[in-house]
Amino acid sequence: MKDTNSAANTLAATFEKIKDNIDVSTVIGDPVYTESGLTILPISKVTYGLTTGGSEDSSGGAGMTITPVAFLLIKDGQVTVKHITNSENKAEKMVNLGTDVFDKMSGLLNK
Repeated sequence: MKDTNSAANTLAATFEKIKDNIDVSTVIGDPVYTESGLTILPISKVTYGLTTGGSEDSSGGAGMTITPVAFLLIKDGQVTVKHITNSENKAEKMVNLGTDVFDKMSGLLNK
């Protein structure tokens, strides 16, 4: 008979290893400050794969991929997203559109 407690222990140990290897700074990297006043925040995509199984002896494994996808550029209160690929994606367009709308609304309210 399969030992479900052993499989649960293997799964719990695998999740603990994942938690030890990732934190928020893995997705949003540490800021880089330039002399010109530009702040650069690297953004990464984190993907996990997890497996567990076995018969009498349970085993498991996990994999993690970290892929840089964009940079947030902040200067003089302006925030822009620069995607690493050549084509601007929908999320980048929405963020840039949102900051443009916010800037225009702020300009109207300050008049």
